Amino acid sequence: MDKSFFNNSIFLKAIKHVKKNNSSLHFLGLISNRAVHSHIEHLYALLELAKSQKIEKVYIHGILDGRDMPFNSGLDIVSHLKERLDGLGVGKIATLSGRWWAMDRDNHWDRIEKAYLAMTEGESDKQFSDPVEAIKASYNKKIYDEEFVPVIITEGNNPVAKVQEEDAVIFFNYRVDRVRQITKAFVLPTFEKFSRGKYLKNIFFVTMTEYERDLPVEVAFPSSQIETPLAKVLSIAGLTQLHIAETEKYAHVTYFFNGGQDVVFEGEDRILIPSPQVSSYDQKPEMSAREITQKVIQVVSANKYDFIVVNFANPDMVGHTGNLEASIKAVEIVDKCLGEIIESVLFTGGVVTVTADHGNIEELLNLQIGAIDKEHSTNPVPFILVGSQWQGKTAGFPSVPGNDLSLISPQGVIIDVAPTILKTMDFKQPQEMTGRPLI
Repeated sequence: MDKSFFNNSIFLKAIKHVKKNNSSLHFLGLISNRAVHSHIEHLYALLELAKSQKIEKVYIHGILDGRDMPFNSGLDIVSHLKERLDGLGVGKIATLSGRWWAMDRDNHWDRIEKAYLAMTEGESDKQFSDPVEAIKASYNKKIYDEEFVPVIITEGNNPVAKVQEEDAVIFFNYRVDRVRQITKAFVLPTFEKFSRGKYLKNIFFVTMTEYERDLPVEVAFPSSQIETPLAKVLSIAGLTQLHIAETEKYAHVTYFFNGGQDVVFEGEDRILIPSPQVSSYDQKPEMSAREITQKVIQVVSANKYDFIVVNFANPDMVGHTGNLEASIKAVEIVDKCLGEIIESVLFTGGVVTVTADHGNIEELLNLQIGAIDKEHSTNPVPFILVGSQWQGKTAGFPSVPGNDLSLISPQGVIIDVAPTILKTMDFKQPQEMTGRPLI
């Protein structure tokens, strides 16, 4: 790892705060090696930093994965973490929570409450002196990493540590959508989502990246600005646009789509369709796809917008449950909804682009270990352009054998999507866009 990590001014400010107040340093984050929301190597580096700075009171509030990693990988990764802690001679695990609780993004504040109170008040029905035994006990009840109920680790029947006033917390997740709710519970002076107890004054809270503008936190690695996201290019051109998704993927068509910025460009409208309130989306594999489809067809028929970006959450969210029957239903529903949208767009003379940023639902079995696979896959994803003028054309190859996209080599990457869309609309690609049109 680049040694500049250890010289980060914000990390050093957190350490200075702890030394000044003779307080504790807490590391909070997803314990994972898949690099989707976090990476455990960052936690190890932070522990090395704490040791080099001679910080003694160092505590870890670990979040188990089970979604981007195998569903029961938490046991091995926490066992390895314990070994690293013993070798370093610094750091103790204070709490463990599943990401279903601590990383909710769909306003299930009761989940956040349970994780937060475990970290700050030492409140939990489940207490163990050994984090590994806590995980084993949960597995015995068929409750695996993602849904792992928040647990307090104890020493002498007392919590190892609680986050208290004047402490410092470094949240080492870097992806923003699943960290905002728990962060707000820690840092907002006025908070009404649940009864969190007293507001933790003079807490030095560090986020790895900028989770949201105007949060009272210190940001270790401010984002480099994407100057010309697609939405901005269309706005400057005077076009109208609609960004629509259900709650689970709303951030993807707004914050992420707009270059990691909480900004609404001129001519841009947004529609948020609530996601169903269920504990797991295999209980309702249709999610809110039909409601999204009805709204999209309505605005297409009214010819209200020049550009519409739609996200169907089902293939990802239902795929993450690992439930094959529900996943098949989810794909069938999205296929039907997509067909209805395409029909309405073609009727108006428009063009539809169908793509994704990763796979998931197409691979629900890990053939190497013979277990259910809930993770994102690394399979190539389709890029399909639907429009009368593009019929029968391919991107850089003569034909698709049997119309089976899996038989051809991938032709592009995700940065090529925006330039391709601009080309279908006869707009010049900005110099800042480094991708290339696929057509």
